[in-house]
Amino acid sequence: MPETEVAARPASSAWQPRSPWEGHARPGRHGRAEGAPGLILQPRGRSGLALLIAAPGRDTELGNRLAAHLGWSLPEPGRTRIAGERGLIWAAPGQWLALAEAPEDLRELDTLLDGVAAVTDQSDGRAVVRVSGGRAREALAKGVTVDLHPRAFGPGRTAVTGIAHIGAQLWQRDAEPTYDIAVARSFAGSFWDWLTAASAEFGYVVEPGPRA
Repeated sequence: MPETEVAARPASSAWQPRSPWEGHARPGRHGRAEGAPGLILQPRGRSGLALLIAAPGRDTELGNRLAAHLGWSLPEPGRTRIAGERGLIWAAPGQWLALAEAPEDLRELDTLLDGVAAVTDQSDGRAVVRVSGGRAREALAKGVTVDLHPRAFGPGRTAVTGIAHIGAQLWQRDAEPTYDIAVARSFAGSFWDWLTAASAEFGYVVEPGPRA
C-alpha cells in the first residue's frame, strides 16, 4: 500500500501570540480634531498577570514570602502597591492580582507560594489598557459605576466594578490621572468600542503600548 505523503504545514500557520487589542486599536489621533487631545489610550498587550488566592489562614505567610523573595507587600482592601510595572493589586478578600511586564516574570510564583496560595495565570485571560490625560476621569465617568472624584478615588486605589455593563478592574496610577483597566479578553473589542466612543468628544490619541 503506497504511503500517503503529508504536506508540510507552512510556517505562517503556526500558532502565534496575539494582542487582545489587535484589530481594534488604531494608532493616531481620533475624535475631536481641534485643540490638544483630552486622553491618551495605550493598549498594554500581553502583560504579566496572575491571581493569587491565599489558602485559609495563610494570608500572613503569603505576605511574608512575597516580601522576603520579591520585596512586595500585600496591599489593603481597595489598594495597590505598584512600583513601575510590577507589584500587587487587591482583588477581593484574600485575593490579589500580581502584575509584571511579561508573563515570564511571574513563573516563579507557583513554586514560591506552594502551600500558601493558589496561583492562576491571567496573562492571556485579561486585556489591559492604560487611560491618561486631563479628560480621562470625565470620559470614564460615563460608564464606571464607582465615584472617580479625587476625594473618593485617587492614586493607589483600585476597584472591581462594571464599566458600561462589562466586568472590569481598574486602578489609578497617578494624579494626572492615569488609570489601568483590565477586562476579560473576550470583551476587549466591546470595551474598546465603548471607551473610544466615550473619549471621542474630548479627542484622543492611541499610542502603541508594550507588546500591543
